[in-house]
Amino acid sequence: MTVQLSPYLTFGGNAREAIEFYGAVFGAEPDVDTYASVGPVDDPSQADQVMHSQVDVPGVGAVMASDVPPGMPVSVNPSIALSGGPDESERLHEWFAALSDGGTNAMPIETAPWGDEFGMVTDRFGVVWMVNVAGSAPAS
Repeated sequence: MTVQLSPYLTFGGNAREAIEFYGAVFGAEPDVDTYASVGPVDDPSQADQVMHSQVDVPGVGAVMASDVPPGMPVSVNPSIALSGGPDESERLHEWFAALSDGGTNAMPIETAPWGDEFGMVTDRFGVVWMVNVAGSAPAS
């Protein structure tokens, strides 16, 4: 059995928008369950919020997200690292470009001091993504 770590992101009411964005980035259809779809809710404003959602990225893992219940603090600013070898370079560059749409490109992908290609972007939801293409260039 292979162990996979999957980031679980929490949002304050825009988890559906975020998971649909990540579905578009990674080319996968998101699976979304609202609070109302899994049972009765006490707070009607919570009914259409996301209780759990996920996008399965073939060969990589999953990105999961939910809206926190009303009254709970929302802490969004996680960092997620995507890393692959030279054979994954094109896909990683495409994901980086897609994650940059509406976000802030903090560090374009370029050759890093350790010889890999590396870049950082904060997406439109405040999630920081670090992208590393291992072994893409010899270290100097």
